[in-house]
Amino acid sequence: MKKNRTIYLVAMGATLLAGCLGKKTVAPVAGTSAEPDSVLYNKASNDIKHGRYSVGRLALQTLINTYPDSEFLAKAKLEIAESYYREGGTAGLKQSIVECKDFITFFPFLDESANCQLQIAMAHYRQMEKPDRDHAEAVQAEAEFQTFLEKYPNSALLPQAEQHLRDVQEVLAEGNFRVASFYYVRAAYRAAGARLIELTNRYPLYSEADHANWMLGQIYEKSEHNDIAAKYYSRIVKDYPLSPLAGDAKSRLVKFGVPVPPADPTALARMQKEQATDRAGFVKRSVTFLKSGPDVSTAARNGAPTMTPASESGDETIGFGLQPNANAATGSSIGSTAAVETVTPGSPDALPQTPAATPAPDAAPAATDPAQPGSATTPATTGTTQPAASGSSDSSTTQPADSTTPATPANTNRESTSKKKSGLRKLIPF
Repeated sequence: MKKNRTIYLVAMGATLLAGCLGKKTVAPVAGTSAEPDSVLYNKASNDIKHGRYSVGRLALQTLINTYPDSEFLAKAKLEIAESYYREGGTAGLKQSIVECKDFITFFPFLDESANCQLQIAMAHYRQMEKPDRDHAEAVQAEAEFQTFLEKYPNSALLPQAEQHLRDVQEVLAEGNFRVASFYYVRAAYRAAGARLIELTNRYPLYSEADHANWMLGQIYEKSEHNDIAAKYYSRIVKDYPLSPLAGDAKSRLVKFGVPVPPADPTALARMQKEQATDRAGFVKRSVTFLKSGPDVSTAARNGAPTMTPASESGDETIGFGLQPNANAATGSSIGSTAAVETVTPGSPDALPQTPAATPAPDAAPAATDPAQPGSATTPATTGTTQPAASGSSDSSTTQPADSTTPATPANTNRESTSKKKSGLRKLIPF
């Protein structure tokens, strides 16, 4: 019996020795049975939650590169985008826009795509400047909010996006209104009217839209275009019935012999809701001067925001050419001397010339009538067609030395839109 027990112990020892020398089998420890990608994602999320953004993003990027088929791939990319947004700053917000657009490209049908689109718009929203500053971020924010409302109309975030869009459009409209007022008080009516027409047509919810329509009515009334002025006075009575200018607008319509339109019930209900809305007090609004962002406390809280996309040039596109006088930069009165280029869509008519406007000093003289004596050549007899005026002179088209008619100078009024805009910005002392 003792011998058999010894043999059994020797056999067991040999078995254990073979197991030790072979493949090791480690029993799972409680709390570590999850997959490696899950552990990596949870650790990275915890780091980002506690403000360790760089460490968390590094772990998430490792997960994306190591486990391309992981179920946490979409969550990891979304977490990276949100980490940049939380970190903030110009660099962080711009990078969050890039990451969110990348997420929407790869996962367009996930529910998180709506959150990403709203985050793109909010990143531009947080970088908006005040109305008298650069509008680039505000224009981008407007476009991104409009994209969200069009692509995700059933999202639970829809009310939030609509309000932010109304805030952005208030800032854009306020910027245009300030520029228009600058030209209006200097009797540069064509420059002021171009801005006002765009403002009233595009941003009817603007808090000063009634004043913008009143200024347009005044511009046309002063130029004796009462029929067009009546259209803007009628708009005040119809669309802004609770405006303090509604009574004066009715008086103007009666003076012109134009029927006074009834108030629009929808507009009346909207203005009543606006008056009942609790607005920020004076003390709270005064604190906004210390902030870099714009004050949106006057933005509308009711009504559908404008969904029409902005033009290619953004909110600074105007429908009428502007060629200020040379002395305008010094603060003197600005005369409107440029010819009409294009009419803004939706405008009732071309703006009238400024009553006291004088011709530009560099304007080209009128072309000489070939039928009059003294002209150099007569196109009807020569059978040639005169070339169009260009910015460069051509020696082959100069007139003979014995001609009594001076050569028509090149048209120097043609400037690119960018030059006009840059000149306009220099004139605005904001």
